[in-house]
Amino acid sequence: MRRPVRQHRKGRLYLLAGSCGALAALALPPLHVVPVLWISLPFLIVTIGRMERTRQAGWAGFWWGFGYHLFGLYWITEAILIEAARFWWLVPLAVPALAVFLAIFIAIPAMLAHRLAPGWARVLGFAALIVLGDAARAVALSGFPWNPLGSVWAVELGALGPLFLQPAAYGGIFLLTFLTVVAASAPALGRWGWAATICLLLFWGTDGALRLLQSGPEAPEQRVAIIQGNVAQDGKWAPENRAAYFDRYLTLTNRAAMTEPRPVLIVWPETASPYLLDTNPDALNIITQAADGIPVLAGAIRFDAERRPRNSMLAIVRTAGGSGAVAGVYDKSHLVPFGEYQPSWAKVGVQLVPGDGFAPGPGPTTLHVPGAPPVGINICYESIFPGAVVDRADRPTWMVNATNDAWFGTSTGPYQHLAAARIRAIEEGLPLIRAANTGISAAFDARGHELGRLGLGETGILAVDVPMPDAPTLFARIGNLPVLGAMAALFLLCLLRRRED
Repeated sequence: MRRPVRQHRKGRLYLLAGSCGALAALALPPLHVVPVLWISLPFLIVTIGRMERTRQAGWAGFWWGFGYHLFGLYWITEAILIEAARFWWLVPLAVPALAVFLAIFIAIPAMLAHRLAPGWARVLGFAALIVLGDAARAVALSGFPWNPLGSVWAVELGALGPLFLQPAAYGGIFLLTFLTVVAASAPALGRWGWAATICLLLFWGTDGALRLLQSGPEAPEQRVAIIQGNVAQDGKWAPENRAAYFDRYLTLTNRAAMTEPRPVLIVWPETASPYLLDTNPDALNIITQAADGIPVLAGAIRFDAERRPRNSMLAIVRTAGGSGAVAGVYDKSHLVPFGEYQPSWAKVGVQLVPGDGFAPGPGPTTLHVPGAPPVGINICYESIFPGAVVDRADRPTWMVNATNDAWFGTSTGPYQHLAAARIRAIEEGLPLIRAANTGISAAFDARGHELGRLGLGETGILAVDVPMPDAPTLFARIGNLPVLGAMAALFLLCLLRRRED
């Protein structure tokens, strides 16, 4: 029998739930204090079981989720402070408001888990519901699936770093999150739960090791040069700074082009160019000359036929006549609400984005750049959406994640963003090159091994030899739906168990 929780103790339990959620945020990049999950999640499972009513269990889940997201997403305030003169009033509101919204996707699983039988039915059902909640927040109100619990395993431990990330190749971040919640919650069941956790981690690690030991493709590696200009966000667009910032990228590009072996591609970050490139032949010629004919993927703003701005990556090549030309364009499709456009559902009385904001592109696209392997591009925010970064009808050889994390300073945000990009590489079985304006620029092979990086606040060139892709992973072939279907079926199976009186 469940002992009822007295009214005066509910407030304490909610406070402890919020504290445990905040504790769980320590497991996120870059701290990776993963063992705290073995305290935080069992507490939540036990608390859900002790509550008399479903709504009380929901409040426990809500406060856990609020603490987790409040501390996990504090870095969003850094972006607001860059334009503090305009948006100072958002500083105390933005992160708590977002944490309230995201906490709902923990509260609902907690409410439904309260309806499940105690024991394994509740642990497995709750884990499945957390995954379904993550899938829902990937689409609700434009989507924000940041910091899924599975991302805690993106640790930096050399060859062993990607060990516990490998399930992403089978079922993506959703499977990884499910395994994480089950492993960390099982100790709530006592000794048998601890035994199950140990067995699960041993099997999980062994499978990861076997996958990492498999030989990769024997095709030759190809060199890519990533340019990290390290341009501060405040003052970036000031007319008096544009020439100097553009020259910085040109100088680094020229230096990269002169190295041996010569790269097959040079990559600039998101919005690296302070000028409109697609309508500026002189700028294209200068970039081509600096690159000594090597193709350049350059981030820049461009305007479409309706004069709407687009956040784009342009493939710039040298023509037979020696001039620069745009050989391909990728337009960011998943735009940041309130940063790049103002959603129609968010009529807050204050226009946060000028005009209609940016126009979205058509979605994942593979660029066929002359002289370089086919490349799939995702820009900034797009890298957090599993299963939505590659054109499956035209599978690329590499992926490029171009971003400008200067908005987030030296906070935990860039590290969490890096972890998301790394997991996308494992999911798709594709090497990933990440070009970030102020860092962290990095490259990963198809199994998540880091090939090199430039840290936060560094100015320089990262030249890496990128291996060829693996064969398409199971996730690359089936996507998210089978895993989500399995989660829904598992919850319904657990629901069939009768609850104890």
